[in-house]
Amino acid sequence: MNSYDVAVIGSGPGGYVAAIRCAQLGMKTAIIEKYSTLGGTCLNVGCIPSKALLDSSHHYDDAVKHFEEHGIEIPGDIKVNLEKMIARKQAVVDQTTGGIDFLMKKNNIDVYQGLGSFKDATHITVSGEETNEIEAKNTIIATGSKPSNLPFIKLDKERIITSTEALKLKEIPKHMIVIGGGVIGLELGQVYRRLGAEVTVVEYMDRIIPTMDAGLSKELNKVFKKAKFKMQVSHKVKSVERVGDEVIVKADNKKGEEVEFKGDYCLVSVGRSPYTAGLNTEAAGVKLDDRGRVEVNEHLQTSASNIYAIGDVVKGAMLAHKAEEEGVFVAEIIAGQKPHIDYNLIPGVVYTWPEVAAVGRTEEQLKEAGVAYKTGSFPMRALGRSRASMDIDGFVKILADKTTDEILGVHMIGARAADLIAEAVVAMEFRASAEDISRMSHAHPTYTEAIKEAALAATEDRALHI
Repeated sequence: MNSYDVAVIGSGPGGYVAAIRCAQLGMKTAIIEKYSTLGGTCLNVGCIPSKALLDSSHHYDDAVKHFEEHGIEIPGDIKVNLEKMIARKQAVVDQTTGGIDFLMKKNNIDVYQGLGSFKDATHITVSGEETNEIEAKNTIIATGSKPSNLPFIKLDKERIITSTEALKLKEIPKHMIVIGGGVIGLELGQVYRRLGAEVTVVEYMDRIIPTMDAGLSKELNKVFKKAKFKMQVSHKVKSVERVGDEVIVKADNKKGEEVEFKGDYCLVSVGRSPYTAGLNTEAAGVKLDDRGRVEVNEHLQTSASNIYAIGDVVKGAMLAHKAEEEGVFVAEIIAGQKPHIDYNLIPGVVYTWPEVAAVGRTEEQLKEAGVAYKTGSFPMRALGRSRASMDIDGFVKILADKTTDEILGVHMIGARAADLIAEAVVAMEFRASAEDISRMSHAHPTYTEAIKEAALAATEDRALHI
């Protein structure tokens, strides 16, 4: 039987990063993955493939709608080859997961392919093509999450699908009904809307991306309506039925009236649920909470002192980069160091176009907490860079403490917001004031100038270019 200082169960961003950091710190490390490729949901059927399709569909959308204005004329019809687009997506996935294989070899991490199941707190059975048993002084549970469903919906994975199937459709839907106006539904909805599908988004809450700042929801809703999405908010879905190649969705609107939507595909994107099936947590003395998440303390330690849990399987935002931070955190805790994570400073991003990104508190949260704050906003259309690229939708909003000027939250929607948000994270990590950002030089012309201008607006309302 092989013995390890640390065994990691699950090879998604949290798991593989935890394994690498453990190895860097001199620990003999093993990683267990039940699927044939490493990388978990994110690399195989989540973040990476969805971005590949978003980028491909964005190129097509630009070619059809904007090339002529740029003076680029393409004779004949511009056509979508969906099979080729899906193949390119898969090539990106294969290259990325292959990179994880390389990192495991480079760091001398032993990889076990199979289902990891606790025999007790220090022994794990790995059931794959062959069965192995390993011993581990410490274990990190990083088993991630799976798409959630509503109890009355039967997923046939052909017409009534999750994000996993939406990444490999054989045809462009005529009418895709998306249940859930959150990150996943909007991103994949935009992919197929660009490719020509009619898309209806049915959301239970009174706005899309309901966990983000209300101003971002309003702006993204405006952009989506301009792109001829049908947005149905405050709708409670009560049945989804497939009849031949048609899917019928029934819902109650905010007046309590029944409405019906008919399409050829229905994407169910109502969030994700922690995945612990087959772990046999009871044998190790690891407790789960009432939502199926692994219970952890502030050190991400479970009820079994030598077992830790990270990522989607524990409380908090289900984000790949949050899982990565937790993976490094736990590795360093096991090594006797004293790391920290500020969960308030883990950014959230929606990779639609325009992109949406935020870090820190929303206006709604500050009002609820009774915090006196000031706000500064700046529209992207006032930037020379935005006009040059024709990406004029969106804005940057900075929330700062009314007394101290410390930045409390940054919310943005616009071109490359997913990349721009890092500036806000750095500023807030060092507890910068709005005036600190307003006095930093930002290269011209760039999208980042909107952050400086929003900071100027939050500092005595002195934005320069509006």
